Amino acid sequence: MTTSQETTRPDAAPPAWARRPANLARAVTAELVERIVRGVHPSGTPLPPEPILCETFSVSRTVVREAVKILQEKGLVQVRQGAGTMVTPPAMWDMLDELVLGATIAEDDSLAILDDLVVTRRVLESDMANVAARVADQEVLDRLRALVDRMDELVDDHVSYHDHDRAFHDTVMQASGNRIARGVVRSLESQVVNTARYMGRTERALCVASNQGHRRIYERIAAHDPEGAAQAMYTHITEAWLVRRSGSETPTRLRR
Repeated sequence: MTTSQETTRPDAAPPAWARRPANLARAVTAELVERIVRGVHPSGTPLPPEPILCETFSVSRTVVREAVKILQEKGLVQVRQGAGTMVTPPAMWDMLDELVLGATIAEDDSLAILDDLVVTRRVLESDMANVAARVADQEVLDRLRALVDRMDELVDDHVSYHDHDRAFHDTVMQASGNRIARGVVRSLESQVVNTARYMGRTERALCVASNQGHRRIYERIAAHDPEGAAQAMYTHITEAWLVRRSGSETPTRLRR
């Protein structure tokens, strides 16, 4: 039996939906992901039982069970015989999942998750720049040169500049032929590319400095200098992020 105390607990608070979603299981999943990441349901504790979740979200047991199954797939919970549905430690969460990554970034005031994202980009893109310098043909080099030259003309239009910026990095990644690494970077970036916390400052001088980094990458790839291209990419990604971080203390994980 549900008590009045249970229905007023934070874990039993109804979601702030403006109107009832069309896909209830997906909506319940998204809400539970956010609550788990926020610590409303801490790691090592059970989710509220089915009756409480059904009442909280005004949905059927079928919807709740489907949502819990999706949470399992994302690594956020484990169903244990006799213990209920337990929330897992963050180390088990699927950080490439859109909902999990988005909720974690939103909750992380320290920007540590974005620091980790940038470190991951740096490792993968540096390696892809290394390979691109080995295998890039004239068509790729012409494309990179055209993008760098065009970005010099777009430093006063940060929206168009960043569109070309992403095209430059994607051209390098495609040239490497590493579809898995490119897929990981694109998946990570797609979650944050339109967020102010990731994009940071956008003034003209920063676009100018950023494109100097692009030009160094292009020059090393054009010179077929794998180590130089990798180092240029490493330096560019690091410096660009530290500037976008807008004066925050340099995170330890980015100091090398």
